[in-house]
Parts: sequence; structure tokens; C-alpha cells
Amino acid sequence: MTGIFRANNPLNTFLLFVYGIFLKFIWLLDPQIPSIEKSDGFFFKDILNGIKPFFDAHPTGYFAITYLLLFTQAISFNQIITSRRLMQKPNYLPAMTYLLITSFFSEWNIFSAALVINTIMVWVWARMSNLNNNQHPKSTLFNAGIAIGLTAFFYLPAFAFAIFILLSVLITRPLKIAEWIIALIGIITPWYFLACWLFLTNKLYSFRLAGLGKSPSSFESLIIELTGLGLIILLTIIGAFYVRSFMSKQILQVRKNWGLMLLYLLVAIGIPFISINLQLGYWLLALLPASAFIGCAFYYPKVRWIPMVVQWLMVGLVLYLQYFKK
Repeated sequence: MTGIFRANNPLNTFLLFVYGIFLKFIWLLDPQIPSIEKSDGFFFKDILNGIKPFFDAHPTGYFAITYLLLFTQAISFNQIITSRRLMQKPNYLPAMTYLLITSFFSEWNIFSAALVINTIMVWVWARMSNLNNNQHPKSTLFNAGIAIGLTAFFYLPAFAFAIFILLSVLITRPLKIAEWIIALIGIITPWYFLACWLFLTNKLYSFRLAGLGKSPSSFESLIIELTGLGLIILLTIIGAFYVRSFMSKQILQVRKNWGLMLLYLLVAIGIPFISINLQLGYWLLALLPASAFIGCAFYYPKVRWIPMVVQWLMVGLVLYLQYFKK
């Protein structure tokens, strides 16, 4: 499949949709019903409580929502990578990679706060990666800040993505304190309106936020699961090596955008560690930037059969985990 998705063929969008269904077919047969976690934000809890009465009776709806979000994230993020010329030629490998690596564990194929936040972060990364050429950077920073502020309503530790916004300004633009202040105002704005609403409805002192803290890991990883995680980590590192190798041949803006991608990945990896409920599912936040690097690991090797074999080994591991490990 790496050979097919190396091409910039519009038909690949349909093939990618079929590829994703093939990888995630087990959850179409046995849809995952989400539950509210204590680390979920109040906004996500309200949304989930609102749809549960209908979707619990028709759980296939959960699969449809989850898969459409994953697929649109894959396609949208791939299009941004193509438009920013982060790889030598347009291709669908980052999108293929995202659908592949999210298929390793059921926690990454369930309607969750992290899944919703990934959609927001696709939009945010698109704006930040074009900040250097933006004619209206202040409005872009304000809007991106609002989006980051809203992510915390779904999952409070996602507020750490504010670090990504602020450091992105430092990487892509000359230092201007006014732009940092505008970004901070945008981040705080959703919280300001929340506080106003709570005050007007006399709920200010009864409202409680949850999500931050420390707790023991709530997932158990066995050897085969660790193999899957190890493959993702190893291929991300290999992809980063290829990016670094070709960095000198790329224009300055592309090099800066790869710096933003690395920053995005590092922040996303760290977020679950500040959660009150450390779970495998929250590392879904890191899989979008990881898919960009792994896509390079599939694209750049001169010996074409190596990435093809690795990809099919990963598909085999996915199928084993889904159908035989249970």
C-alpha cells in the first residue's frame, strides 16, 4: 500500500477510506461504547451525555462518528502537509499512516475528548504553520488562542497546547510582545466567557474543574502491545532522521514548519502525564504529528520494498491484536 499512497492520485482518497474501514472493521462489528472519564472536560461530558440516550441503543453510530473524525483528520492533515511542501512530492502516506497507527488499540478508536481535540488541532496547526506568510497575524493568533482555550473544555490538560502556540510565534516570527499578548488573550477568552456565564447563572462557586493531577497508570501493556507502541516510536524517530537529512535541501519556511511539527509532537506526548487519569487513549493527541514523521519513514528510503514490508507487518500486527489477542 505504500506504493499506491506514494502517488498524488485523487482516487487515493477513496482507497484510503476503504483501507481505513479494513483496518477498523472489528469496531464496526463490535462498536465501542464510550464512557465518561473523570479527566474529561465538562464540555465533552455534556456532549456525551446528550448523545448517549440514542447512540447507546444504536452503537454503530459511535463507530460512524469516530471513523469519520479519524478519516477527515487524516485527509485534512495530509492536505496541509502537501500545501506546506513538507515532503518532496505530494502523497497520501501521512494519512495512510494515521489510519494505520490509530488502529493498534481500541482506546484510539472510541469517541473521546482526545479525538475531538485532534480535529481542533488540525485547524490550529494549519494556521500556525502559515503564520510567517500571514497578512493578519494578530487575528490568526487570537483565533488560534481561542481554539486552544476551548480544547481545555474537552480535556483540561490540553490547555498545555498554549505552550505550542506561544513557542510557535517565537519560531516563525520576529519577537513581538504584542503578538504574544494577543495569543494569551485569545487563550483566556473562552474562560472569561465561561466565568461570566457561571456568575450570571449563580454557579460560579459550585463549578469544579477536573483533569489535572497524578495517578497510577490505568492501562496494562503486555509484550505484544509494547511491540506496537515500540514500532510507532521507532518509526517516528526514523522519520525524524530522514527529515533532518533532507533539511538542508528545504527552504527556510519548510524547516520552520518541521520545527513546529516536532514541537507539536513533544507537547502532545507530555500532556497525558499531567492528567489525573493517565490512559493510553490520551496519547491519540500525539499520533497526528507522529504520522507526519512516520510518513517520511515510508517515503524517503531508496529501497522501496523495506517500507512496504514494514507497513504490511504493522497491518498484520493490527489484525492480530484485534482478532486473535482478545
